[in-house]
Amino acid sequence: MTNIASRPRQQKDPIVNVMLNGGRVTSGFRAALFAAASRAGVSVNEFVLTAAAEKLRASGSQFSGVFEPGDLLDLNDNTRQEVTSREA
Repeated sequence: MTNIASRPRQQKDPIVNVMLNGGRVTSGFRAALFAAASRAGVSVNEFVLTAAAEKLRASGSQFSGVFEPGDLLDLNDNTRQEVTSREA
């Protein structure tokens, strides 16, 4: 059994608020967005921020995580598992 106190801890980035407003989209896009977030089991805000993080990471941006350090890999794994299960 691993002793929790002996495990190395990641240095945490500060958690900060993101204030977004004024987003106007077509009703079809909004419906698709809400449906996709519902299927993923997350809030629309979490879905959008995760998608933005994936795009930033793909374009070469470096950051420790979205909601906490290291969480982007976990979020990507869930996405891959959902795609794999739908293809099967």
